[in-house]
Amino acid sequence: MTAPLTPPKRKDPLVRTRAGHVPPGLRSRAARAMAVRAGQGSFVLQVCDRCAVVTYPPRDRCPRCWGELNWKDQPRGAVVEAETTVRATIDLFFREHLPWRIGSVRLDAGPMAIVHLHGDVKQGDRVRMELRLDRGGAPALFALPEKETPNMADDPQLREFSADPKFRRVLVTDGRSPIGQIVAKALLKSGAQTVFLGNAEPLMRYPGQDDIEAIDGIEPVALNLAHTRSCQELAAQMGGRIDIIVNTAAFARPGGVGFDSKLTDLQTGLDIEVMGLMRLAQAFTPAMSGRSDDGVNSAVAFVDIVSVHGLTGKTGFAGSAASAAARLSLISGLRGEIAKAGIRVMTVLTGPVDDDWHQNVPPPKTAPEQIAKAVIETLVKGQETICAGDVARDVLSRWQADPLLTIREENQ
Repeated sequence: MTAPLTPPKRKDPLVRTRAGHVPPGLRSRAARAMAVRAGQGSFVLQVCDRCAVVTYPPRDRCPRCWGELNWKDQPRGAVVEAETTVRATIDLFFREHLPWRIGSVRLDAGPMAIVHLHGDVKQGDRVRMELRLDRGGAPALFALPEKETPNMADDPQLREFSADPKFRRVLVTDGRSPIGQIVAKALLKSGAQTVFLGNAEPLMRYPGQDDIEAIDGIEPVALNLAHTRSCQELAAQMGGRIDIIVNTAAFARPGGVGFDSKLTDLQTGLDIEVMGLMRLAQAFTPAMSGRSDDGVNSAVAFVDIVSVHGLTGKTGFAGSAASAAARLSLISGLRGEIAKAGIRVMTVLTGPVDDDWHQNVPPPKTAPEQIAKAVIETLVKGQETICAGDVARDVLSRWQADPLLTIREENQ
Protein backbone atom coordinates (compact mmCIF):
# COMPACT_ATOMS: atom_id res chain seq x y z
CA MET A 1 0.00 0.00 0.00
CA THR A 2 1.28 3.47 -0.87
CA ALA A 3 2.41 5.51 2.13
CA PRO A 4 0.49 8.79 2.47
CA LEU A 5 2.33 11.90 1.39
CA THR A 6 3.42 14.10 4.29
CA PRO A 7 3.71 17.90 4.21
CA PRO A 8 7.26 18.97 3.33
CA LYS A 9 9.44 20.48 6.00
CA ARG A 10 10.56 24.09 5.77
CA LYS A 11 13.45 24.25 3.34
CA ASP A 12 16.93 24.99 4.65
CA PRO A 13 18.16 27.99 2.58
CA LEU A 14 21.75 26.77 2.94
CA VAL A 15 21.04 23.43 1.27
CA ARG A 16 21.69 23.24 -2.47
CA THR A 17 18.55 23.01 -4.62
CA ARG A 18 18.64 19.85 -6.70
CA ALA A 19 19.12 20.62 -10.38
CA GLY A 20 16.16 19.65 -12.51
CA HIS A 21 16.56 17.08 -15.28
CA VAL A 22 14.10 15.33 -17.56
CA PRO A 23 13.97 11.76 -18.89
CA PRO A 24 15.47 10.99 -22.31
CA GLY A 25 13.72 12.84 -25.14
CA LEU A 26 11.78 11.76 -28.22
CA ARG A 27 13.61 10.25 -31.17
CA SER A 28 10.99 9.87 -33.91
CA ARG A 29 8.04 11.65 -35.48
CA ALA A 30 5.80 8.72 -34.53
CA ALA A 31 6.71 9.20 -30.86
CA ARG A 32 5.85 12.90 -31.12
CA ALA A 33 2.49 11.98 -32.62
CA MET A 34 1.88 9.71 -29.64
CA ALA A 35 2.85 12.55 -27.30
CA VAL A 36 0.22 14.80 -28.87
CA ARG A 37 -2.48 12.24 -28.16
CA ALA A 38 -1.18 11.53 -24.66
CA GLY A 39 -1.35 15.27 -23.94
CA GLN A 40 -5.08 15.17 -24.67
CA GLY A 41 -5.75 12.22 -22.34
CA SER A 42 -6.22 9.55 -25.01
CA PHE A 43 -5.01 5.95 -24.77
CA VAL A 44 -4.03 5.10 -28.34
CA LEU A 45 -1.77 2.64 -30.11
CA GLN A 46 -0.87 2.16 -33.77
CA VAL A 47 -2.92 -0.28 -35.87
CA CYS A 48 -1.83 -1.53 -39.28
CA ASP A 49 -4.32 -0.71 -42.04
CA ARG A 50 -3.31 -3.87 -43.93
CA CYS A 51 -3.00 -6.70 -41.37
CA ALA A 52 -4.86 -5.00 -38.44
CA VAL A 53 -2.04 -5.80 -35.97
CA VAL A 54 -1.69 -3.45 -32.98
CA THR A 55 1.93 -2.44 -32.42
CA TYR A 56 4.03 -0.80 -29.71
CA PRO A 57 6.40 1.11 -29.37
CA PRO A 58 5.61 3.78 -32.00
CA ARG A 59 6.96 2.98 -35.44
CA ASP A 60 6.85 4.45 -38.92
CA ARG A 61 5.72 1.18 -40.56
CA CYS A 62 4.10 -2.08 -39.47
CA PRO A 63 6.85 -4.51 -38.33
CA ARG A 64 4.90 -7.48 -39.71
CA CYS A 65 3.80 -6.47 -43.23
CA TRP A 66 5.30 -3.01 -43.70
CA GLY A 67 1.80 -1.52 -43.95
CA GLU A 68 0.75 1.98 -42.94
CA LEU A 69 0.01 2.57 -39.24
CA ASN A 70 -2.88 4.63 -37.87
CA TRP A 71 -3.63 5.76 -34.31
CA LYS A 72 -6.71 4.22 -32.71
CA ASP A 73 -8.17 4.12 -29.20
CA GLN A 74 -7.45 0.86 -27.38
CA PRO A 75 -8.72 -0.97 -24.26
CA ARG A 76 -6.78 0.04 -21.16
CA GLY A 77 -6.52 -3.37 -19.50
CA ALA A 78 -3.30 -5.39 -19.15
CA VAL A 79 -1.59 -8.08 -17.05
CA VAL A 80 1.83 -7.64 -15.44
CA GLU A 81 4.06 -10.46 -16.72
CA ALA A 82 7.31 -9.42 -15.00
CA GLU A 83 8.68 -6.66 -12.81
CA THR A 84 12.04 -5.31 -11.76
CA THR A 85 13.49 -2.40 -9.81
CA VAL A 86 16.21 -0.18 -11.22
CA ARG A 87 18.72 0.71 -8.52
CA ALA A 88 21.62 2.12 -10.52
CA THR A 89 21.75 4.23 -13.69
CA ILE A 90 23.84 6.92 -15.37
CA ASP A 91 20.78 8.85 -16.56
CA LEU A 92 20.71 12.24 -14.79
CA PHE A 93 16.94 12.18 -14.17
CA PHE A 94 16.48 8.61 -12.99
CA ARG A 95 19.57 8.58 -10.76
CA GLU A 96 17.89 11.26 -8.59
CA HIS A 97 14.69 9.18 -8.30
CA LEU A 98 15.93 5.68 -7.60
CA PRO A 99 14.71 3.07 -6.90
CA TRP A 100 12.44 3.03 -9.97
CA ARG A 101 10.01 0.20 -10.78
CA ILE A 102 9.38 -0.99 -14.34
CA GLY A 103 7.81 -4.14 -15.76
CA SER A 104 6.61 -6.02 -18.81
CA VAL A 105 2.85 -6.13 -19.35
CA ARG A 106 0.68 -7.95 -21.86
CA LEU A 107 -1.78 -5.36 -23.15
CA ASP A 108 -5.37 -6.46 -23.83
CA ALA A 109 -4.83 -4.86 -27.23
CA GLY A 110 -2.15 -7.48 -27.97
CA PRO A 111 1.43 -6.15 -27.71
CA MET A 112 3.88 -6.73 -24.89
CA ALA A 113 5.18 -3.44 -23.50
CA ILE A 114 7.76 -2.23 -20.98
CA VAL A 115 6.01 0.22 -18.67
CA HIS A 116 6.37 2.20 -15.47
CA LEU A 117 4.77 0.46 -12.47
CA HIS A 118 2.76 1.97 -9.65
CA GLY A 119 3.93 0.94 -6.18
CA ASP A 120 0.70 -1.00 -5.49
CA VAL A 121 1.15 -3.20 -8.59
CA LYS A 122 2.93 -6.56 -8.61
CA GLN A 123 3.58 -9.43 -10.99
CA GLY A 124 0.41 -11.24 -12.11
CA ASP A 125 -1.93 -8.30 -11.34
CA ARG A 126 -4.56 -6.99 -13.68
CA VAL A 127 -3.79 -3.31 -14.22
CA ARG A 128 -5.28 -0.23 -15.83
CA MET A 129 -2.96 1.38 -18.35
CA GLU A 130 -2.61 5.11 -18.90
CA LEU A 131 -0.67 6.98 -21.55
CA ARG A 132 1.06 9.79 -19.68
CA LEU A 133 3.57 12.49 -20.55
CA ASP A 134 6.79 12.51 -18.56
CA ARG A 135 8.35 15.75 -17.38
CA GLY A 136 10.13 16.21 -20.69
CA GLY A 137 6.95 15.83 -22.74
CA ALA A 138 7.62 12.29 -23.97
CA PRO A 139 4.81 9.67 -23.94
CA ALA A 140 5.10 6.69 -21.62
CA LEU A 141 2.85 3.82 -20.53
CA PHE A 142 2.07 3.74 -16.81
CA ALA A 143 0.45 0.74 -15.09
CA LEU A 144 -2.00 1.65 -12.32
CA PRO A 145 -3.96 -0.65 -10.00
CA GLU A 146 -7.15 -1.82 -11.65
CA LYS A 147 -9.15 -0.52 -8.70
CA GLU A 148 -8.52 2.53 -6.54
CA THR A 149 -6.15 1.89 -3.61
CA PRO A 150 -5.50 4.00 -0.48
CA ASN A 151 -3.29 7.03 -1.17
CA MET A 152 -2.86 5.89 -4.77
CA ALA A 153 -2.11 9.40 -6.07
CA ASP A 154 0.76 9.76 -3.54
CA ASP A 155 2.94 7.18 -5.28
CA PRO A 156 6.33 8.91 -5.91
CA GLN A 157 6.63 7.62 -9.48
CA LEU A 158 3.08 8.62 -10.35
CA ARG A 159 3.66 12.16 -9.07
CA GLU A 160 6.53 12.50 -11.55
CA PHE A 161 3.94 12.03 -14.31
CA SER A 162 1.53 14.62 -12.96
CA ALA A 163 1.35 18.09 -11.47
CA ASP A 164 -0.88 17.14 -8.56
CA PRO A 165 -1.55 20.29 -6.46
CA LYS A 166 -1.37 18.40 -3.15
CA PHE A 167 0.92 20.29 -0.71
CA ARG A 168 1.89 22.76 -3.44
CA ARG A 169 1.63 26.55 -3.52
CA VAL A 170 -0.42 27.99 -6.36
CA LEU A 171 -0.73 31.46 -7.85
CA VAL A 172 -4.16 32.23 -9.35
CA THR A 173 -3.66 35.43 -11.32
CA ASP A 174 -7.13 37.00 -11.16
CA GLY A 175 -9.09 36.56 -7.96
CA ARG A 176 -11.59 39.27 -8.78
CA SER A 177 -13.51 37.05 -11.20
CA PRO A 178 -15.86 34.20 -10.29
CA ILE A 179 -13.61 31.83 -12.26
CA GLY A 180 -10.56 32.77 -10.20
CA GLN A 181 -12.42 32.36 -6.91
CA ILE A 182 -13.92 28.99 -7.79
CA VAL A 183 -10.59 27.71 -9.14
CA ALA A 184 -8.90 28.78 -5.88
CA LYS A 185 -11.46 26.87 -3.79
CA ALA A 186 -11.07 23.77 -5.98
CA LEU A 187 -7.28 23.87 -5.60
CA LEU A 188 -7.55 24.01 -1.81
CA LYS A 189 -10.03 21.14 -1.86
CA SER A 190 -7.51 19.14 -3.91
CA GLY A 191 -4.85 19.57 -1.24
CA ALA A 192 -2.99 22.73 -2.23
CA GLN A 193 -1.03 24.16 0.68
CA THR A 194 -1.58 27.84 -0.18
CA VAL A 195 -3.37 29.68 -2.98
CA PHE A 196 -2.07 33.17 -3.69
CA LEU A 197 -5.00 35.08 -5.18
CA GLY A 198 -4.11 37.96 -7.50
CA ASN A 199 -5.89 41.30 -7.23
CA ALA A 200 -5.24 43.90 -9.95
CA GLU A 201 -6.94 46.73 -8.01
CA PRO A 202 -6.31 46.26 -4.24
CA LEU A 203 -8.04 49.56 -3.41
CA MET A 204 -11.31 48.53 -5.07
CA ARG A 205 -13.69 46.00 -3.56
CA TYR A 206 -15.11 43.14 -5.64
CA PRO A 207 -18.05 40.73 -5.18
CA GLY A 208 -17.23 37.86 -2.86
CA GLN A 209 -13.99 39.40 -1.60
CA ASP A 210 -14.68 39.00 2.12
CA ASP A 211 -15.78 35.39 1.76
CA ILE A 212 -12.89 34.24 -0.41
CA GLU A 213 -10.19 36.02 1.60
CA ALA A 214 -11.58 34.60 4.87
CA ILE A 215 -10.87 31.03 3.72
CA ASP A 216 -7.89 29.43 5.42
CA GLY A 217 -5.17 28.88 2.82
CA ILE A 218 -6.13 31.84 0.60
CA GLU A 219 -3.57 34.65 0.59
CA PRO A 220 -4.41 37.77 -1.46
CA VAL A 221 -1.56 39.39 -3.40
CA ALA A 222 -1.31 42.47 -5.59
CA LEU A 223 -0.89 41.42 -9.23
CA ASN A 224 -1.83 43.40 -12.32
CA LEU A 225 -0.91 41.64 -15.56
CA ALA A 226 -1.25 44.93 -17.46
CA HIS A 227 1.75 46.34 -15.58
CA THR A 228 5.22 44.87 -16.00
CA ARG A 229 6.41 46.28 -12.67
CA SER A 230 3.56 44.61 -10.77
CA CYS A 231 4.55 41.19 -12.14
CA GLN A 232 8.23 41.78 -11.44
CA GLU A 233 7.65 42.94 -7.87
CA LEU A 234 5.50 39.94 -6.99
CA ALA A 235 8.00 37.56 -8.60
CA ALA A 236 10.81 39.17 -6.60
CA GLN A 237 8.86 38.67 -3.37
CA MET A 238 7.67 35.08 -3.87
CA GLY A 239 8.81 33.71 -7.22
CA GLY A 240 10.79 31.04 -5.40
CA ARG A 241 7.67 29.90 -3.52
CA ILE A 242 5.30 29.38 -6.46
CA ASP A 243 4.89 25.77 -7.60
CA ILE A 244 1.92 26.17 -9.98
CA ILE A 245 0.58 29.18 -11.88
CA VAL A 246 -3.04 29.22 -13.05
CA ASN A 247 -3.69 32.16 -15.34
CA THR A 248 -7.37 33.07 -15.02
CA ALA A 249 -7.03 36.61 -16.44
CA ALA A 250 -9.56 37.38 -19.15
CA PHE A 251 -11.03 40.37 -20.97
CA ALA A 252 -13.96 39.23 -23.14
CA ARG A 253 -15.98 41.94 -24.85
CA PRO A 254 -18.48 41.60 -27.70
CA GLY A 255 -17.53 43.23 -30.98
CA GLY A 256 -16.65 42.54 -34.56
CA VAL A 257 -13.87 43.64 -36.90
CA GLY A 258 -15.59 46.09 -39.25
CA PHE A 259 -18.87 46.49 -37.36
CA ASP A 260 -19.67 47.14 -33.69
CA SER A 261 -15.96 47.15 -32.91
CA LYS A 262 -13.92 49.18 -30.45
CA LEU A 263 -10.18 49.46 -30.88
CA THR A 264 -9.85 50.30 -27.19
CA ASP A 265 -11.41 46.95 -26.22
CA LEU A 266 -9.04 45.10 -28.54
CA GLN A 267 -6.05 46.99 -27.16
CA THR A 268 -7.06 46.33 -23.57
CA GLY A 269 -7.69 42.66 -24.30
CA LEU A 270 -4.32 42.21 -25.97
CA ASP A 271 -2.59 44.03 -23.12
CA ILE A 272 -4.17 41.90 -20.38
CA GLU A 273 -4.45 38.54 -22.09
CA VAL A 274 -1.46 38.48 -24.47
CA MET A 275 1.12 40.93 -23.13
CA GLY A 276 -0.01 39.96 -19.63
CA LEU A 277 0.79 36.32 -20.35
CA MET A 278 4.28 37.30 -21.50
CA ARG A 279 4.84 39.49 -18.44
CA LEU A 280 3.74 36.65 -16.20
CA ALA A 281 5.99 34.10 -17.92
CA GLN A 282 9.03 36.37 -17.99
CA ALA A 283 8.66 37.19 -14.30
CA PHE A 284 8.02 33.71 -12.88
CA THR A 285 9.25 30.92 -15.16
CA PRO A 286 13.00 31.47 -14.53
CA ALA A 287 12.53 30.88 -10.78
CA MET A 288 10.13 27.98 -11.39
CA SER A 289 12.60 26.34 -13.78
CA GLY A 290 15.24 26.41 -11.05
CA ARG A 291 12.93 24.50 -8.67
CA SER A 292 11.57 21.83 -11.01
CA ASP A 293 13.04 18.96 -8.96
CA ASP A 294 12.79 20.39 -5.46
CA GLY A 295 11.02 17.54 -3.68
CA VAL A 296 7.36 17.17 -2.72
CA ASN A 297 6.48 20.79 -3.50
CA SER A 298 8.68 21.34 -6.54
CA ALA A 299 7.57 23.77 -9.24
CA VAL A 300 5.59 21.79 -11.80
CA ALA A 301 3.11 23.62 -14.01
CA PHE A 302 1.95 26.75 -15.82
CA VAL A 303 -1.78 26.57 -16.66
CA ASP A 304 -3.54 28.98 -19.03
CA ILE A 305 -7.33 29.20 -19.38
CA VAL A 306 -8.25 30.36 -22.87
CA SER A 307 -11.18 30.35 -25.29
CA VAL A 308 -11.35 27.49 -27.79
CA HIS A 309 -12.29 30.09 -30.43
CA GLY A 310 -8.65 31.04 -30.58
CA LEU A 311 -8.50 28.10 -33.02
CA THR A 312 -11.35 29.30 -35.21
CA GLY A 313 -12.16 32.95 -34.65
CA LYS A 314 -15.69 33.92 -33.60
CA THR A 315 -18.10 36.34 -35.22
CA GLY A 316 -19.36 38.73 -32.55
CA PHE A 317 -16.30 38.23 -30.33
CA ALA A 318 -13.54 38.76 -32.89
CA GLY A 319 -11.23 40.66 -30.54
CA SER A 320 -11.45 38.05 -27.79
CA ALA A 321 -10.83 35.29 -30.33
CA ALA A 322 -7.78 37.14 -31.66
CA SER A 323 -6.36 37.44 -28.15
CA ALA A 324 -7.02 33.74 -27.56
CA ALA A 325 -5.23 32.84 -30.80
CA ALA A 326 -2.19 34.83 -29.75
CA ARG A 327 -2.22 33.19 -26.32
CA LEU A 328 -2.31 29.71 -27.85
CA SER A 329 0.70 30.61 -29.96
CA LEU A 330 2.60 31.98 -26.96
CA ILE A 331 1.77 28.92 -24.87
CA SER A 332 3.15 26.63 -27.59
CA GLY A 333 6.38 28.60 -27.60
CA LEU A 334 6.61 28.61 -23.80
CA ARG A 335 6.03 24.84 -23.71
CA GLY A 336 9.03 24.30 -25.95
CA GLU A 337 11.21 26.74 -23.99
CA ILE A 338 10.81 25.20 -20.56
CA ALA A 339 10.35 21.56 -21.50
CA LYS A 340 14.02 20.90 -20.71
CA ALA A 341 13.45 22.19 -17.19
CA GLY A 342 10.59 19.75 -16.59
CA ILE A 343 7.87 22.40 -16.13
CA ARG A 344 4.56 21.40 -17.72
CA VAL A 345 2.64 23.99 -19.74
CA MET A 346 -1.09 23.26 -19.88
CA THR A 347 -4.06 24.73 -21.71
CA VAL A 348 -7.67 24.65 -20.53
CA LEU A 349 -9.94 25.38 -23.51
CA THR A 350 -13.35 26.88 -22.78
CA GLY A 351 -16.44 27.81 -24.73
CA PRO A 352 -18.37 31.04 -24.05
CA VAL A 353 -18.28 31.55 -20.30
CA ASP A 354 -21.54 32.01 -18.40
CA ASP A 355 -20.83 35.60 -17.34
CA ASP A 356 -22.17 39.14 -17.84
CA TRP A 357 -20.39 39.62 -21.17
CA HIS A 358 -21.99 36.59 -22.82
CA GLN A 359 -25.61 37.31 -21.86
CA ASN A 360 -26.71 37.37 -25.50
CA VAL A 361 -24.97 34.10 -26.35
CA PRO A 362 -27.43 31.19 -26.32
CA PRO A 363 -26.66 28.13 -24.19
CA PRO A 364 -24.88 25.89 -23.69
CA LYS A 365 -22.25 28.02 -21.96
CA THR A 366 -19.31 27.10 -19.77
CA ALA A 367 -19.82 27.46 -16.03
CA PRO A 368 -16.89 28.49 -13.79
CA GLU A 369 -17.28 25.18 -11.92
CA GLN A 370 -16.58 23.28 -15.15
CA ILE A 371 -13.41 25.30 -15.66
CA ALA A 372 -12.24 24.61 -12.11
CA LYS A 373 -12.88 20.89 -12.55
CA ALA A 374 -10.86 20.89 -15.78
CA VAL A 375 -7.95 22.70 -14.10
CA ILE A 376 -7.74 20.07 -11.36
CA GLU A 377 -8.07 17.22 -13.84
CA THR A 378 -5.30 18.47 -16.12
CA LEU A 379 -2.97 18.95 -13.14
CA VAL A 380 -3.64 15.52 -11.67
CA LYS A 381 -3.34 13.72 -15.03
CA GLY A 382 -0.49 15.83 -16.38
CA GLN A 383 -2.31 16.61 -19.63
CA GLU A 384 -1.23 19.39 -21.97
CA THR A 385 -4.70 20.18 -23.34
CA ILE A 386 -8.13 19.70 -21.81
CA CYS A 387 -11.60 21.01 -22.63
CA ALA A 388 -13.92 22.54 -20.06
CA GLY A 389 -17.51 21.93 -21.09
CA ASP A 390 -19.31 20.49 -24.09
CA VAL A 391 -18.87 23.52 -26.37
CA ALA A 392 -15.09 23.40 -26.19
CA ARG A 393 -15.06 19.61 -26.72
CA ASP A 394 -17.34 19.94 -29.74
CA VAL A 395 -15.35 22.75 -31.37
CA LEU A 396 -12.00 21.03 -30.76
CA SER A 397 -13.19 17.68 -32.15
CA ARG A 398 -14.59 19.33 -35.28
CA TRP A 399 -11.45 21.44 -35.71
CA GLN A 400 -9.23 18.37 -35.46
CA ALA A 401 -11.31 16.62 -38.12
CA ASP A 402 -11.56 19.57 -40.53
CA PRO A 403 -10.06 22.94 -39.46
CA LEU A 404 -11.28 25.02 -42.42
CA LEU A 405 -14.83 23.73 -42.19
CA THR A 406 -14.96 24.44 -38.46
CA ILE A 407 -13.69 27.99 -38.98
CA ARG A 408 -16.47 28.58 -41.49
CA GLU A 409 -19.10 27.04 -39.17
CA GLU A 410 -18.08 29.22 -36.24
CA ASN A 411 -18.16 32.43 -38.26
CA GLN A 412 -21.40 32.18 -40.21
